[in-house]
Amino acid sequence: MTIAGKNFAPLRALLYVLLIVGSIGMIFPFVWLIRSSLMENSQIFVFPPEWIPDPFKWSNYKEALTSVPFGRYFLNTLTIELFVISGVLITSVMAAYSFARLNWPGRNLVFALLLGSMMLPYAVTLIPNFMLWRSLGGINTFMPLTVPAWFGGGAFNIFLLRQFFMGIPKELDEAAYMDGAAPYRVLWTIIVPLAKPAMIVVAIFSFIDVWNDFLGPIIYLNSNEKFTLALGLATFKGLYNAQWGYLMAASATIVAPILVLFFFAQRQFIEGITLTGIKG
Repeated sequence: MTIAGKNFAPLRALLYVLLIVGSIGMIFPFVWLIRSSLMENSQIFVFPPEWIPDPFKWSNYKEALTSVPFGRYFLNTLTIELFVISGVLITSVMAAYSFARLNWPGRNLVFALLLGSMMLPYAVTLIPNFMLWRSLGGINTFMPLTVPAWFGGGAFNIFLLRQFFMGIPKELDEAAYMDGAAPYRVLWTIIVPLAKPAMIVVAIFSFIDVWNDFLGPIIYLNSNEKFTLALGLATFKGLYNAQWGYLMAASATIVAPILVLFFFAQRQFIEGITLTGIKG
């Protein structure tokens, strides 16, 4: 690569080396997880490490998935996912549309307060939220984990969608208004179809948040039949402290859907991230 008589080949080679080293650092924990899930306990922590299981203990996966009710944990997590993702998409889209396209008194102030709420640590609101849900009878139910998604969908999601909506030409709205369309019709027939990349990003973020959420379920759920996958994995570790092969197999199984999701949705995810924020 030469620009204005200068050879940038060494710089390009260095960049590739740095990217390869960084990729290895990112992949290493996953490789360790997979190899450990196929080993006996005695093999996992030997030094120097053994990278190829001998023998391959595929039974770790069967034992891990049948020793505790992972099927029930999966259904519980999937139920929460469906309620949360639908609530986040519907309400965050409406809130973001209001901030981006509608004019109403105090809009900028309310949006500033919304952004300010993102700076509050989760621990600050933990006790008040718990007391609220206890008074409403929401302990040991999915309500505390799903209902909040239907009240705006989260400040970050609103901000992300607002930035995307502001990049859509307002002439489309004006043309629709001239044809007699109401704001809600403009939203669902014009804005939403154009905002699919950003909505996919919001859906992916919401899915990952729920899938990995440990703190919420451990606070509000106290019966085994209502545990999520993240909470069930912690229980599994308590039951089999010394069975690291089982624990690694269960962890690999839980991580797999996230990898599959990103593999199939990576183009839409990258597109949504790239297009969001075209206009501030």
